[in-house]
Amino acid sequence: MEKVIEAKDIVTSFGKTVIHDKLSLEVNRGEIYGILGESGAGKTLLLKEMIMLLKPTAGEMWVLGHKLSDISYQDAQMLRREWGVLFQFGALFTSLTVAENIELQLKEYTGISKKMRDEIVKTKISMVGLEARAGGLYPSELSGGMIKRAALARALAMDPKLLFLDEPTSGLDPIGARNFDALILELRELLGITVVMITHDLDSIYSIVDRFSVLADKHVVAEGTLENVLQSDHPFVEKFFKNEYAKNRWEKRVEADV
Repeated sequence: MEKVIEAKDIVTSFGKTVIHDKLSLEVNRGEIYGILGESGAGKTLLLKEMIMLLKPTAGEMWVLGHKLSDISYQDAQMLRREWGVLFQFGALFTSLTVAENIELQLKEYTGISKKMRDEIVKTKISMVGLEARAGGLYPSELSGGMIKRAALARALAMDPKLLFLDEPTSGLDPIGARNFDALILELRELLGITVVMITHDLDSIYSIVDRFSVLADKHVVAEGTLENVLQSDHPFVEKFFKNEYAKNRWEKRVEADV
């Protein structure tokens, strides 16, 4: 399998506070990869290091073949065009309409005409399951689910190879969350993208994630498929996956696979 992200011996610290201590993981091309962990494990910090919003204190990070510790400014700018990011609460610009939010990167990073930008915006809005009229709405006029989809459309504006999702189903009702999961699967198949998602949603882990890592005690304490992770006897894995709800969810998955 071709690796598109590799984190090796990552250390993240703030003064004497160590968040990651020689953390390592790998993400393969075309998979939906989850990052799960206890509160304070530094999941979002790790994502920010992957997208160059933060630099790790030590260790190495490679993304799409680029070693981030010594990447040039020009290469960093080009690399940023290769990914899209959906932040936990959408992070839409409140003074811009949905269409203007989606168009922003196209306007900033490409020289294509206004007519072409408008066509791309319409396509992305449709792609994430929003009605065309949503393009003219402001974030304050959207429901929680619509905000997630609008932010996803913005993340897809530049046809990225990598899609980063920070708690994509957080704040959604169960039906909305499962519909969003189905959308991610559909987009992966349609666009051939690699997805990295931070999630605590057991249903997402059981239904759409191919492999994932579990962060605890400043390390990756388990990584692989669900079957691989369930073999771990780490206390966090035991607590998260071996409660009554998780057991019932696992039984349903097994029944569905039979």
